[in-house]
Amino acid sequence: MPLRLLIADDHPIVREGLRAAFDGEPDLEVVGEAADGDEAVRLAAELVPDVVLMDLRMPGLDGLSAIRRLSGTGPRILVLTTFDGDVVPALEAGAGGYLLKDAPKDELVRAVHAVHRGETVLAPAVTGRLADHLRRPARGQLSKRELEVLRLVAGGATNKEAAAGLLISEASVKTHLLHIYAKLDVRDRAAAVGEAYRRGLLAR
Repeated sequence: MPLRLLIADDHPIVREGLRAAFDGEPDLEVVGEAADGDEAVRLAAELVPDVVLMDLRMPGLDGLSAIRRLSGTGPRILVLTTFDGDVVPALEAGAGGYLLKDAPKDELVRAVHAVHRGETVLAPAVTGRLADHLRRPARGQLSKRELEVLRLVAGGATNKEAAAGLLISEASVKTHLLHIYAKLDVRDRAAAVGEAYRRGLLAR
C-alpha cells in the first residue's frame, strides 16, 4: 500500500505543485488537501493519512495549533514552510520533521518516508537554531521580575510607569526588557508581548 499523504497549505498553487511532485511517486498517494489548520485536523480524522505535510502560517487555526491537536492521534507531521524560525515550537508541538519550501523534491520524498518511520528530519538551515536553543536551556524562561515587567508592558505601561509600579528604577526596567527580548528572541516590546502570549507566559 502506498504511504498516504495529506497536504495542508493555504496557497492553492503550493498544494498543486506538491500534489504534482508526489503523483510521480508510486509509493506515495496524496489523499487530501487542506487550506487551513481546522480543515487539516478535520481531514486527518476523516482520511486517516500516514503523514501530514503541514505549513505553519495559515489563516484561522495556524499550523502549530493544528500540530498540537494532531499530535498523538496517528499521523506523523512534517512541517514544510518558508520560515526557519519556528523549528523549536514545531518540534515541541509534536512535529517529526521541519523542511523549508526550497527543498528539492528528492529531499522532500526522503523526508516523508523518514518521518513516517519515526525519524526526525531537519532542514540544514534550521539545525543551527535548534543547536542554539539546546545550548541555552534557560531561553524563554523569564524570571518573576521579568514577568512582572512584561505584564505591565502588555497592559500598556510605559517604562516610567512600570518602574513606578514595581518601585524600581527606569534603567532597571530597560535592563529587564533587554533580557526579555533575548530570552524570547524578539527585538521590541510589541513582539515580546505577542511572543509571550503565544507561549502561554501571559494570560489573555
